[in-house]
Amino acid sequence: MVGKLKPLDVERATQPGKYADGGGLYLIVTGLSAKSWSYRYWKDGKERWHGLGSFKEVSLKSARLARDAARLRVKGDRNTAGIDIVQERRNARQEAKAVESQNAAPTFEECAEVYIRAQWSTWSEKHRDQWPSSLKRYAYPAIGKLTIAEIKPSHIHQLLEPIWLTKRETANRVRGRIETIIAKNANIDDPDFRNPAELTKQLQEKLPKRPKRVIRHHPALPYSDAAQFLIDLRATEGRAAMALRFLIFTVCRTNEIVGAKWTEIDRAFPTGPVWRIPGERMKMDQDHCVPLNQPALDVLDELGKGQQSEFIFTNPEGLQFSENAMLAVLDRMGYGHVTVHGFRATFATWAEECTDFPDGVREAALAHKYKSETTAAYQRGAKLEKRRALMDDWAYFIRMPPKVMQLVRSS
Repeated sequence: MVGKLKPLDVERATQPGKYADGGGLYLIVTGLSAKSWSYRYWKDGKERWHGLGSFKEVSLKSARLARDAARLRVKGDRNTAGIDIVQERRNARQEAKAVESQNAAPTFEECAEVYIRAQWSTWSEKHRDQWPSSLKRYAYPAIGKLTIAEIKPSHIHQLLEPIWLTKRETANRVRGRIETIIAKNANIDDPDFRNPAELTKQLQEKLPKRPKRVIRHHPALPYSDAAQFLIDLRATEGRAAMALRFLIFTVCRTNEIVGAKWTEIDRAFPTGPVWRIPGERMKMDQDHCVPLNQPALDVLDELGKGQQSEFIFTNPEGLQFSENAMLAVLDRMGYGHVTVHGFRATFATWAEECTDFPDGVREAALAHKYKSETTAAYQRGAKLEKRRALMDDWAYFIRMPPKVMQLVRSS
């Protein structure tokens, strides 16, 4: 269609304003040489301005042709519905921006590797083993290449379902580790964020129904057999056997023993030697002081001769022991029917049946968390000296000759 403007009008227009050519085409002047073409239309009651380019690059004739093409798209025809071309362009820009942002965001695998490196120095050997291996095996194949924003609860369901019944503990730990990494990388100011790895009601209902769990205690040695076992253990050579002796005399957990360092031993403590275990190696994440009885000190004295490593218990290469080393000792001795952790139960049963020490002292010796929060509030003291007396009695009991122990037991 013939318009109102002429090429010379376009060249001479310098006054800022909008110059109509007709049919919705306008020359927009914002400065002496700042001129552009725009198509004005209305869509769903809203005024829109669709840019057609600079007058330096688009002639008057080309602008009219572009206006006609744009108008056809806005109005549509019998076969095609009209569209809002301004909104279409906005949507395209937003999508491109989202893709660019997505490409720049780190993947879950990258976030996990950063988290693992940050925590590595505080972790036990068991954690250093399990975190990377469990994520590589179960998480990375499903969500490793996704960004945090892309992960959905359905992804978590997909990776958990195959192991939810057959590998119960592994599934629980993998889900918890994924939840931790996602939370670490979430936007703290996002009010709408919900961790897709959270064990919600929806996720629980989608996963297979688990049968009720039967609690199986660690097989433990009866305390009446403790003295004979200790005799057999003393006859067993190797540092792993000495580590097991130290564990029995201190009733600590395996990871606490294999991670023990010489710097944690305090022989100058006012009331007697103690072993200070830092919270990061404790199950309850709280520092724990272990009063050392004489047999435990004897083990340290025996090990300390020529000791160069920072760790108390090391393998022949001078490296930290594996947590399975003491279990291997039990197998070699013919005690494969009991577990290393079971010696804590041996101690607990003896303390309950053969001593008058209060529950709080026994539980503190085992570094247990009180089931009752009210009890915990009143039992904040370390009970160190009461525990020292208990551990001395324990050492005396298990070093008692087997025949004498049988007499004590029968009486």
